[in-house]
Amino acid sequence: MTNQPHQARRKVLVLGIETSCDETAAAVVADDGTILANKVLSQTAEHQPYGGVVPEVAARAHLDHLDHLIEAAMIEAGIGFDRLDAVAATGGPGLIGGVIVGVMAAKSIALACRRPFVAVNHLEAHALTVRLTGDVAFPYLLLLISGGHCQLLVVEAVGRYRRLGTTIDDAPGEAFDKTAKLLGLGYPGGPRLERVARHGRPGAITLPRPMKGRPGCDFSFSGLKTAVRQALARQQQDPEPSCPDTPDGRKQAVADIALAFHAAVADVLVDRCSNAITAFRNRHPDGDTLAVAGGVAANSYLRDALDAVARDNDMVLTAAPPALCTDNAAMVAWAGVERLRLGLVDPLDFRPRPRWPLDPDAPKVGYAGIKA
Repeated sequence: MTNQPHQARRKVLVLGIETSCDETAAAVVADDGTILANKVLSQTAEHQPYGGVVPEVAARAHLDHLDHLIEAAMIEAGIGFDRLDAVAATGGPGLIGGVIVGVMAAKSIALACRRPFVAVNHLEAHALTVRLTGDVAFPYLLLLISGGHCQLLVVEAVGRYRRLGTTIDDAPGEAFDKTAKLLGLGYPGGPRLERVARHGRPGAITLPRPMKGRPGCDFSFSGLKTAVRQALARQQQDPEPSCPDTPDGRKQAVADIALAFHAAVADVLVDRCSNAITAFRNRHPDGDTLAVAGGVAANSYLRDALDAVARDNDMVLTAAPPALCTDNAAMVAWAGVERLRLGLVDPLDFRPRPRWPLDPDAPKVGYAGIKA
């Protein structure tokens, strides 16, 4: 009997499109986790004069750049559209003008190429990213922290999420940006605030820890922003005459407040995650993974704090590389892969959604939580 030559398995390839906020992105990802292309165009320059994201400006930028990014992603992947097995796009939640741009582009490609269209929940894309970058099995506990969202979720399977807690007011990413703005650090605030905090003096300034010590897993960050404003006002009224500038030119008081803000957020996250771990283990006694996702997950100070609470509870912290924590299309393509495996595709009359909860049965709370 003649041995037949081994034939390599044909990879399933999905084009992903992300336009939910202020990053225009396109990527091609294979079902074995290989990222063939991942193009992201930041709109920071367009929004910087306004100190935040302007929805109309974001939607126009998506229109101007998306086609070119998709073309660049396909060229980098070295494939034609006929090689795709599906087209996935963020269908919500997000700024509806931008979401519409991405969804319509994906539908057009899917229709022209006669390929399935997959509408991806932006939060599910974040939630599943750790399965793209690592061997993470269901179920796992997820802390999702970003500019518009803050949730603790039990991820039981694709499409099956149970929310344990959410923010009752602001999201942490928003608090980072507003704090940076108060301190005169500009936009985007999160990375700048983290850099300045490296020059802060531990314990020089103390800020409150909202919700710490309370039962449950909900968060609150609006009061922390108010406390930052008050601390800054006190420093301006009674500055330390011997206080030197930090190495990057910022006053020491600014660095002290930045560090105090990080410490407060970290303490709150650790406290809320501790409660969530207990709830998670009650339902899944063998669960051993704490995952963190979303733009704020790129913050190294917070990662260190979360790694400590995971180890204290005999769990492993897992997170995507920082570049895949912020909004990108590789995570959307991967969510498309996961859904395509289960036959979860969408009709071309899918309607983009400004709000799309991962756990529709979870109780409604403050405005930031309802975005999820």
